Amino acid sequence: MQLEFYKYQGTGNDFIMLDNRDKTFKNDTKLIAKLCDRKFGIGADGLILLENPTEAKYDFKMVYFNADGNESTMCGNGGRCIVRFAEQLGVVNNSAFFTAIDGEHQAVITPNEIQLQMKNTVTIQQNELGYFIDTGSPHHVEFVENLANFDVYTKGKELRNHAIYSPLKGVNVNFAEIKEGKAYLRTYERGVEDETLSCGTGATAVALVSYLVNKVATCPVQLVTQGGNLNVKFTKTETGYQDVWLSGAATMVFKGVITC
Repeated sequence: MQLEFYKYQGTGNDFIMLDNRDKTFKNDTKLIAKLCDRKFGIGADGLILLENPTEAKYDFKMVYFNADGNESTMCGNGGRCIVRFAEQLGVVNNSAFFTAIDGEHQAVITPNEIQLQMKNTVTIQQNELGYFIDTGSPHHVEFVENLANFDVYTKGKELRNHAIYSPLKGVNVNFAEIKEGKAYLRTYERGVEDETLSCGTGATAVALVSYLVNKVATCPVQLVTQGGNLNVKFTKTETGYQDVWLSGAATMVFKGVITC
């Protein structure tokens, strides 16, 4: 099979994009994992299908798979990238309204960035390890010192599979350090099973937790990942966080055809 694909990245979080409005691509875990493999495939942190919407009021449907080939929870950087992809395909123009596994999402499109509305967050739980928050995907947040030299892979792998999080089949793990009012973060991603250069739902998680515990005092929160900068703005209410928006660059890297 000749498969036409597009490669996109959002602050270094990279994705294979497929236009699957004709439903020719069938969900195959082994094939998706092979396509995402950086030595034997295209190479990516995940694969995303753009499909026809479930209802006429939406522009499209997003279906996201981790690099291990399994369909997964929401991906913030992937969500921003698929909006840029939809713009390139002519599906949307200045804005988008689409569905993903965690529900509806709105987006605002500008030449330099994509602003993506994330799900409202009601609770942030503190446990013996750090903080737990669900921003469309489950996240562990922990504040550390000397983040640049922190062993993210070893510690992240340990916490990702910790017994506390076993009912969730593990979590994404974020390590953050606050410097000069900005949140610096590094993330070990579930499904990729390694550190990635950026994580959108993780950046959202770090922003909300940092604001809750008074480590940052301003909104929007500026976040610095190894792949680039992100902003998260929100409204704090008595019941949690609403009107949460994740903003940052999302760009096409290349287009290609692969035999699979």
